[in-house]
Amino acid sequence: MVGSIAALGAGLAVIGAGIGIGQIGGKAMEGIARQPEAASKIQTAMIIAAALVEGVALFGVVVALLGNNPQ
Repeated sequence: MVGSIAALGAGLAVIGAGIGIGQIGGKAMEGIARQPEAASKIQTAMIIAAALVEGVALFGVVVALLGNNPQ
């Protein structure tokens, strides 16, 4: 039972990160389409934001898998 709860928590963290990174990428593409001259600045901000979201997701997966480990 505990393992399935941990897997559910890890899965939710990964799904949330996927949705978040998708939103970041989509909005960045909209911004580049509106202002092509600002593409390099938008790309830099997009990569930094995606890396932060990915880091939070990794932390969530670790917490989900280690937090439900009864010892």
